[in-house]
Formats: sequence, C-alpha cells, structure tokens
Amino acid sequence: MAGDGEAPLLERKPRVYFDGCPGCAVERRKAENSGVPYWQFFHIWIIILVSCLPISLLFPFIYFMIRDLHIAKRVEDIGFYAGFVGASYMLGRALTSTCWGIVADRIGRKPVIIIGIVATLVFNTLFGLSLHYWMAIATRFLLGSLNGLLGPIRAYAVEICRTEHQAIGLSLVSTSWAIGLIIGPAIGGYLAQPTEKYPNVFPVNSIFGRFPYFLPCLCVSLLCLIILISCTWLPETLHKHKQETKDDQTKESVKQHSSSTTKRVLFKNWPLMSSIILFCLTSYDDMAYTEIFSLWAESDKKYGGLSFTSEDVGQVLAITGASILLYQTFIYPQIVKVLGPVNASRVAAILSMVLLFTYPHMTHLSGLWLSIVVNIASVLKNNLVVTIVTCSFILQNNSVPQDQRATANGLATTLMSFFKAFAPAGAGIVFSWAQKRQHASFFPGDQMVFFLLDIVVLVEFIWTLKPFLAVPEQFSPS
Repeated sequence: MAGDGEAPLLERKPRVYFDGCPGCAVERRKAENSGVPYWQFFHIWIIILVSCLPISLLFPFIYFMIRDLHIAKRVEDIGFYAGFVGASYMLGRALTSTCWGIVADRIGRKPVIIIGIVATLVFNTLFGLSLHYWMAIATRFLLGSLNGLLGPIRAYAVEICRTEHQAIGLSLVSTSWAIGLIIGPAIGGYLAQPTEKYPNVFPVNSIFGRFPYFLPCLCVSLLCLIILISCTWLPETLHKHKQETKDDQTKESVKQHSSSTTKRVLFKNWPLMSSIILFCLTSYDDMAYTEIFSLWAESDKKYGGLSFTSEDVGQVLAITGASILLYQTFIYPQIVKVLGPVNASRVAAILSMVLLFTYPHMTHLSGLWLSIVVNIASVLKNNLVVTIVTCSFILQNNSVPQDQRATANGLATTLMSFFKAFAPAGAGIVFSWAQKRQHASFFPGDQMVFFLLDIVVLVEFIWTLKPFLAVPEQFSPS
C-alpha cells in the first residue's frame, strides 16, 4: 500500500499512448469520452447484420430453387440436396475462421472486416445468378470461406468501448446476429420469384424471370455496398507499436500490451471450452431447426407439411425477428438478472423441448388458427434459442482476459461453424428420410424430425449441468 505522500501506482505510471498507433488513438478517445459510443455500436450492428443475412436468406426459397435446378429426381429428395447448399457455407467458414482471426491479429480488424464485406457482396450476388447446382454449392462455399469477419468483429465490439459498456457491445453482437437470421428469410421469402408474385412490376421476360432468386440476393448485396463505403470511417483498434522504446515507462506499457502471449493455452481453459461447446450445440440446434422449419412448412400436407408459400414462411420469420428485438431489449436482461446465465439456459432448454413436441400436431390446423399457432411457436422457439446463445456468449467472454478474447472468438467461430456445417446437411437428410415414412408405426414422418430435434435440445440441457459446464467465478453461487 502506498505510504503517506506517495502517489498511487496509476498516477506514477500513467498510460502511454504511441503516436501513429490506431489502437492507442481509440484508447485515448475512450479515456477522454466516458459516454456510450452509439455510432460505433450501430456500425457494428449493421456489419454483423449484413454478414448474417446471406446465411439465412435462402431458407424460404431453397426448396423451390433446388426444384428448379432439376437436381432432385423425386420431390422427396429435395431436402437432401438443399441441406448441402446450406452446409457448404458453414464448411467454408469453419475451414478459414481461425486463419482470419490470425490475420486480424497481425494486420488489424478493419482489413478483415472489409474483405469479408467484399466477399459477401460478390459471392452472394453470384449465388442469386446460379443456374446449376454446382454453382450454388461453389458460391456458398466461397462466401463462407472468404467472409472471416465474425470473430474479429466480436473482439472489435469489446475493444471499441470502455469496460463498463462492454456488456452492451456483446449484447448487440448477439442481438444483431439473431435478428439477421430472421430478417434474411423475410427478404428471401418476399422477394424470391418476383415475376410470379409481382408480375406487374417484374415481367417474365426480365432478368428476374430468368433468375427468379436473384432479387433478394441483389438487395442484400446493395446493402453490403453501402456498408462497405461506410467502413472508410471505421477506426482500427489493433495496437501497432514500434519496437523501439525510450524509457522504462514505455517498456512497461509495451509489456502490458503484449502480455497475451504469456496467458495459458485456450484449450486448457475448461470454463471457456465448456461454454463454447454449449454455444456449438445450441448453434447446431438453431441451424437444423431453421432448415427443417422452412422445408416442413413449404412441403405438401400429404407429406406432413403445412403447404406454405415462401412468402408465408418469410412473414412468419419477419414477425419472429421483431419479437427477438423486443425480447433481447426488454425481457432477456431481466431474466438473466434474476436467474443468471446458467439457470436461464436450463429453463430455456426445457421449454424448447416441450414446444417441439407440439409442432407435428399443427398440421391438423388450417386457416387463421394455423397462422396464429405457427407464429407463436416460431416466436417462442427462436427466443428460447437466443436465450441460450447469448448466455453461452456471456460465459465465454467472461472466461478469458480481455487480451485473449479475439483468439477465443475465432476459436468459437471455427468450432461453431463445423457444427453448423453438419446441421443443414443432417437436417436435410433426416427430413427427406422422414417424408418417405409417413405411415410408419414409430414416430411417422414429421414426428420423427421434431423428435430428433428434441434429442439435440436434451443434450444442450445436459451440458448446462455439472460437471460438463464450468462456470466462471463471477457466476458461481456464493
């Protein structure tokens, strides 16, 4: 403890800012301005949104796109081929996310973010112009492998603000991602096949008649172009110090910024790894459910579906997206305050299992009642998933020091992407198989599909229990 007349440690060793270092410029701004960086947070929110939209954009129309590509010999095989289109993006992202994280730590967050937006703009546009199945697979794979901004943007959300505002930044990441997974299908549902839905605006002999799934992709790509231009004003947060130092005080500052190399290996950090596994399991559940919901809703009632159009599915998911925004803003913080992230995850998993058992029985409804029940179920299911995802994200980011968060986020993105790569393919195969057993005695048709989804959620619930999930100290019961 400092003696009488002795200056406190922080006063004796004030923080040193290096001229020409973008990271130090951000740190100086944060020190001078204690307010919430609303503009930077909004920019992060939009970037995550446009990077997420292409992932879910195709769900409402993939069933019809595979049909029009004439790759499936039978109607029952459409789900099989559709699953691989969804999986190709996640496979590409899984193979490159860690590499993009390393690049972001070497050259900065901003270049990786810009490259990711450019890749989204180019390959999302080409996907909408696909006339062959192989082209759809290839463009989705390249879109996933060249868009590596998800890990760096999570680190960026923490680095751009003061410590007391980091919770807001992390919440924005989760909220924007969840809303993007819903708004994307809404865009795809309303704008796919425009010559059939809006013949007075889009004539059959136009480019949108030849490429019926180009319009939703074009709209997302134009949004990417606007965001790409706005990234000109995006500040870099990575510290780029010169190696030369002038005095011991400067050496101490450099040592503080480079201390991450002395931290323990992330794979040996079980609180981190266990929360990442929970995140991966929930992401698998989310991706598989989204794939199955669209296929199930659009398939004919004689195959156990709802006979919805792509516009119907888009409308359901748009309503769900609005509910997620309200839930994350007003309800979720209160739930976590009362239950904590672990108990909130457990309750959400239990309720999700109960809800999934009701889905097969919706096929007996029709008209307005069917619309109301499907919308309520979709709102509840997606908000329960968002609850677990956000809770696992909070646990993950509190399991490592701040200077390891970028690496941890890159690792989480890689592992999560592998899970999400298998989810659409697995869901498509299971859905196609289930449609062929409509008259089986044990869980026929769609009942088997939702039963298997329940098994996945059950594994999520089990993982929230000890000894599987190791909770950081600040969330441990006293």
